[in-house]
Amino acid sequence: MWRAINVILMEMISTQRKIFTVSELVYDAKASLEGMYPAVWVQGEISNLNAHSSGHCYFSLKDSGAQLSAVMFRDDFRRLRFKPENGLQVILNGRLTVYPPQGRFQMVASEMEPQGKGGLQLAFEQLKAKLEKEGLFDPARKRPLPALPQWIGIITSRDGAALHDILTILERRHVGVRLLICPTKVQGEGAAHDIADSIRRLNAEYPELDVLLVGRGGGSLEDLWAFNEEEVARAIVGSGIPVISCVGHETDFTIADFVADLRAPTPSAAAELVIRAKSELLEQLESLMSRLTGFVSYRLSDLEQRLGHALSSPMLKRPTALIEEWLQDVDALRERLQQIAERRVEGWTKDFALISGKLQLLSPLATLSRGYAIAWKLPEKKILKDASSLKPQDQIEVQLREGKIYAEVKRTEI
Repeated sequence: MWRAINVILMEMISTQRKIFTVSELVYDAKASLEGMYPAVWVQGEISNLNAHSSGHCYFSLKDSGAQLSAVMFRDDFRRLRFKPENGLQVILNGRLTVYPPQGRFQMVASEMEPQGKGGLQLAFEQLKAKLEKEGLFDPARKRPLPALPQWIGIITSRDGAALHDILTILERRHVGVRLLICPTKVQGEGAAHDIADSIRRLNAEYPELDVLLVGRGGGSLEDLWAFNEEEVARAIVGSGIPVISCVGHETDFTIADFVADLRAPTPSAAAELVIRAKSELLEQLESLMSRLTGFVSYRLSDLEQRLGHALSSPMLKRPTALIEEWLQDVDALRERLQQIAERRVEGWTKDFALISGKLQLLSPLATLSRGYAIAWKLPEKKILKDASSLKPQDQIEVQLREGKIYAEVKRTEI
């Protein structure tokens, strides 16, 4: 009986127990979690960032006590203005879910903001640092603007106040300059591409343009953001035509300002900078004319004075006077040369007499005149210095003061 009761109880228990498959349990947890947290804001630090080739971004969000896996799919990730990095503190908005194939609890983020500053500001700083490192802000690579451009390209909105301001200034400052207006979207989705495309198109189709004005009127950071895009910066750097960036108000700075050949604080200021007023040119011309007139007057006065001196000179009144002076100078030089030559000859004569006297004292002839003689042994004509070099019957030659004696040796004494 007890056995029958146990069997009945076990059958009752087995009919009450619910057994899930793994998929059932995971999908049940997924549905429960998504129902509890359909939208949630979470803050933390990015780590293990992986921007996948598919365009999706996988990362972890952590704080000091826990870690949460997260993913941002391609379309949402592309909309980010800044570049996520490991170690960056961010705030995420999204839903909590479970990834069934791995049973992983994760967050699917649809929005991301840097903590402590706006995403646009961070994106601006990141791109600015990147381009500056590449040397695109270096003043040495920027080109001077033409002094008086004849053809100006303007890239801005057709309906914006910037175009009206530029045209008003240019018309007032210099009537007759040629303008090429390229209407361009300067705000909102696709504006950056339109601006870059306009720069490239004008360079390709109108390379003879002297300068490009690229800009728009003032607005918020979001309104001006197209001029902070990398595509616009690269197009400005690659332009063969000098570029003036004129975006917003005087206090607004964009990436386009840093890479352009010249930054104007406003579109109106760009028009002022790109071309000088006719009055300034006329003032310069008048100044140059005044300087030229003064110089010519001075030169004429100087030449007139020099001509007067020349006409009053004795040379023109009596041309032979100068030749006569030259002839007198020649005579004076001749006399001086003669005197110098005579003094030189006189000195040489005295020196010659002195030297001759000294030579006379040392001459062998002077010795012979005092009764001495010189003897040579023949036939070798060797001067005899002692009798031992002779023997009887040797032939000798004796030089006296006057005449010579040829003799034969009879004997010698030593």
